[in-house]
Amino acid sequence: MKLNRESKIQIGVLLLPGLLVFGIFTFYPIVRLFWMSFFKWDFGSFLNQDFIGLENYRTVLSDRNFMTAFANTLVYTIITVPAQMILGLLVAILVNAVSRFKIGFRVAYYLPVITSWVIASLIFRYVFNTEGLLNYFLTNVIHVTSQNIHWLDSRWGGMAVAMLLGIWKGIGWNMVVFLAALQTVPLELYESASLDGAGGWQKFVHVTLPGIKGTVLFALVMLTIGGFNVYTSTKLITDGKPGHDTEVVLTWMYYKAFSNGKFGYSAALSFIIAFVLAILAVVQFKLMQNKE
Repeated sequence: MKLNRESKIQIGVLLLPGLLVFGIFTFYPIVRLFWMSFFKWDFGSFLNQDFIGLENYRTVLSDRNFMTAFANTLVYTIITVPAQMILGLLVAILVNAVSRFKIGFRVAYYLPVITSWVIASLIFRYVFNTEGLLNYFLTNVIHVTSQNIHWLDSRWGGMAVAMLLGIWKGIGWNMVVFLAALQTVPLELYESASLDGAGGWQKFVHVTLPGIKGTVLFALVMLTIGGFNVYTSTKLITDGKPGHDTEVVLTWMYYKAFSNGKFGYSAALSFIIAFVLAILAVVQFKLMQNKE
């Protein structure tokens, strides 16, 4: 149906507030940030910025600390994303199979998701601190060791604690997503598989996984983006220590912008990460299409 002129004006008026909010608070900051990435922009150049082209990008890519932060972020994502998805899918299958207390199980597994990242990070830092609860339990309760273990004083020790927190908080979200997907798989397919002599594992591989493949792709892409956006947990648990060895890309970006005043550097860094995420998303979509 063709819209008359009055209807088009009415639609435009209704869309205008949302478009203005999107343009002011989303589109303009992105464009402005991209423009900043080509200038020398720091505490000393607020009023007069020099155009330096791709120099900020070259500085980022040649920065050893950025490479460390990028490697930490990549390892964090590679470990936490599959762990969250596998454990979340396992919990979803178990909850979907029980006939009683389904709501109670859902609430119990979803509680970590709604727990504040700040509160959870501070608790994990207290537990794994050198003088924390875990070391007290190991040394004074079960006497496994006579000396406190420095969990957070090494690169991979601190990253392991942050990854453990990320997995713990992500299981509940994956459970909800996969539980909704499992309930859309037709029961007739499982009945047909049983008549063909398929066992539990064969049903899972040939019926369940193909039936929820779209949800698996959605979770994979969203969790990958979330993995590269990790900030609060590493900032509060290790704060980049020791010697920036536990930095991730967002904590390093924050440090360069608000501690060193390198806003042009941070702007370039943000677009490098956005480009990497775009490539990863395309690769994930292609791999899922090929598996189909």
